Amino acid sequence: MSEAPLVDPVRLTRFSHGAGCGCKISPGVLGTILHEASPPPHDPRLLVGYDTRDDAAVYDLGDGRALIATVDFFSPIVDDPFDFGRVAATNALSDVYAMGGTPRFALAVLGWPVDRIPPELAAQVMQGARQVCREAGVSLAGGHSIDAPEPFFGLSVTGDAPLSHIKRNDTARAGDILLLTKPLGTGILATALKRDQLRPEDVHIALDSMCARNEVGTFLGGMKPVHAMTDVTGFGLLGHLLEMCEGSGLQTKIAFASIPKLPEVDRYLALGCYPDGTFRNWKSQAARVTGADGIERMMLLSDPQTSGGLLLAVEEASAHHVMAAIQQQGAHVWRIGQLLPSQPGNRVVHVE
Repeated sequence: MSEAPLVDPVRLTRFSHGAGCGCKISPGVLGTILHEASPPPHDPRLLVGYDTRDDAAVYDLGDGRALIATVDFFSPIVDDPFDFGRVAATNALSDVYAMGGTPRFALAVLGWPVDRIPPELAAQVMQGARQVCREAGVSLAGGHSIDAPEPFFGLSVTGDAPLSHIKRNDTARAGDILLLTKPLGTGILATALKRDQLRPEDVHIALDSMCARNEVGTFLGGMKPVHAMTDVTGFGLLGHLLEMCEGSGLQTKIAFASIPKLPEVDRYLALGCYPDGTFRNWKSQAARVTGADGIERMMLLSDPQTSGGLLLAVEEASAHHVMAAIQQQGAHVWRIGQLLPSQPGNRVVHVE
């Protein structure tokens, strides 16, 4: 009796033109989309809206607490549907952590080409998301789905925090030290996977990083020396650093040698594994950056991160204490630069 023929597994990354947060619209195009001819009605209780490009909206509940709301979804960055659900859920929860808050419940956002990919795989995506939410103490309470030409998945997350714990991306101060809690390179490794160039033994590298939750952000919300905070996602380190600097009216110097990168990133850079999103990011950032023109620097610093780390602006005198506290919480941290008073000209980030 002959054996049944092997069935090739479905590779989710083959069904999307982008991958993870690399499919985000570029900062320049997004600015055009969000431009308004007249300002929106003022709501004094809306503490953070989209005008500062922060990680989530924040609303004053009037009782000393703030409501935090965000939505984040993207196309597959890994082939396994369960892992795709894990990564997407971890990434969405990060927006609340980056504001210094605690996520409470979430709603799923699912697009699925039901005539091309079995719905059973979408069920596995949901299972991965449920696992992450359960581990984080977050209720996955419902959601919305559509039949779409490309698969995508994410969460709308609602959380809260004491008003005094809210951390914005535009409240950094001159002299603050810049800290980063995850290495860069998820976009590079994801591109290698999509092009069938990622070695089997390297598959876990980006996945492990993307599935590490930024829960330390809730703890950091209670630390006064942390003046500003955001997470590093689709616009790359440079993009989110520019948002922090320009929102705060500052410049910065960062040391390229101090920027952490995932293992084996250099191998795949040498193979030309650059996401398209890197070039879109760099095109929007280049005029405001010095010292990042070399291919290695450009490709790493503008690499679109999916479920990246937290970027913090911390009072210089307390930087060592904050770094020690982050490590005690089980997270990693690197010191990458310092914020400076603004100078004339349009150059904001100086890479040394």
